[in-house]
Amino acid sequence: MVNSNYSALPLTSTAIELQSSQPPPHPKSGASTNGHAKLTKQDSFLGEVDDDDAATNAGEHDSLPLIGDDVPSGPPEGSGVYGAVFNLATSIIGAGIMALPATMKVLGVAVGLVSILVMGLLSEVTIELLVRFAVRCRALSYGELVHRALGRPASVVAQLCIVVNNAGILVVYLIIIGDVMSGSLKHMGVMDQLVGHGEWDNRRLLILFVLVVFLAPLCALEKIDSLSLSSAASVGLAVVFVAVSCMIAAVKLVEGKLAAPRMGPDFSSKAAILDLLVVIPIMTNAYICHFNVQPIYNELKEKTPQNMYNVGRISTVLCVVVYALTAISGYLLFGDDTESDVLTNFDKDLGIKFSTALNYIVRIGYIVHLVLVFPVVHFSLRQTVDSLVFGELAPHSRKRMLSLTVVLLALIYLGSTMIPNIWMAFKFTGATTGLALGFMFPALVALRLDKEGECLGRGERLLSVGMLGLAIVVSVVGVVGNVYSLRSKSE
Repeated sequence: MVNSNYSALPLTSTAIELQSSQPPPHPKSGASTNGHAKLTKQDSFLGEVDDDDAATNAGEHDSLPLIGDDVPSGPPEGSGVYGAVFNLATSIIGAGIMALPATMKVLGVAVGLVSILVMGLLSEVTIELLVRFAVRCRALSYGELVHRALGRPASVVAQLCIVVNNAGILVVYLIIIGDVMSGSLKHMGVMDQLVGHGEWDNRRLLILFVLVVFLAPLCALEKIDSLSLSSAASVGLAVVFVAVSCMIAAVKLVEGKLAAPRMGPDFSSKAAILDLLVVIPIMTNAYICHFNVQPIYNELKEKTPQNMYNVGRISTVLCVVVYALTAISGYLLFGDDTESDVLTNFDKDLGIKFSTALNYIVRIGYIVHLVLVFPVVHFSLRQTVDSLVFGELAPHSRKRMLSLTVVLLALIYLGSTMIPNIWMAFKFTGATTGLALGFMFPALVALRLDKEGECLGRGERLLSVGMLGLAIVVSVVGVVGNVYSLRSKSE
């Protein structure tokens, strides 16, 4: 929800400007008089700001509209910090968590844990960069921020990345739901184990049923803060999954039923080396939530950069802990037999009491989690497609929103019937759109606005340049590794 303290005023130009309905702040209050929020040293994610802060260049940005004439009036509404944490954490903890045990199998425990921590920290830095410069530019979406910093062509590229990335993630969700519920040639599905084989365990029919009955009503909601309660429930289910996995691993460890894990990467075969080339992009894809940062910030009750920084930091700590525990417990339980989707490993006797019940809790609980996560990711996908197709100035239309929802869900369902597994999807989206959205564009935005006098600290400049260079290298290596891997399998 946009800030109701602002109202649209007619101007002589065709652009729509915003003017605060409150008295202007005192110059010492830290807000600039040109409409841009001035950030203090505490607002910088490295705690530093150049002392020679130049005046912000608002001329180019003022020609871009922020919101339309349909701004709601009345008391501020929206989510609190913890409601926003649930929404952001839900954007992060999705299908990516299921691939982490497989990445741990490739990297080893020690290297895998370091990678999870480093990627989480870098992701948090980029989230704060986005918030910081979105406040300065008064941008209400990821695409709009890129537009103001890098121009229209870059904005279109960023929005296309969001579409491809989010659509790919949602396809992965449906693949996991189908695999777990209906099974495969190597694994028993939940429906097979509960009621036996029959028409009811047809993979495509099961996915379609879940899509129509459970996902479509949630995806039809218009505001992301309407999903706060379902997001809280989804985070709770993810925690249950982690707790049960860790409990099973701990019991088997005490009983001496677990083999010693490998601590580092495996260089013993060509296939293992190829997996090393693509596993880091898969790891980075697990933290991509940047497309939802602005919608969540826009709907905060107390919309301040510091509140959103807190949202990002709490969410990151929560996700790092959940990811680390999931990756370790999953890899300890299944070792070299760990599948790309670890949920499919929970179809057999785990070697402890109540194994069957625990298997059902893990798999069904996480399927419900994905059902609750799905509409949060879909929200940004629909918003971005709407902006690309109809333009940012198009007036809100409930009918258009519902039509887009139907079309997108149909295309996502079609994709879920064509892509073979989640590892394949994560390898390509992680090496391309995931890295672009999570690291390349935030670094480019920061460096571009720094040239316009937006006061980036020395350490922040170096970090931004380093993230940009690292992301480019990892992306190139990941794409080359993916292509070579496909060629090797085809031969």
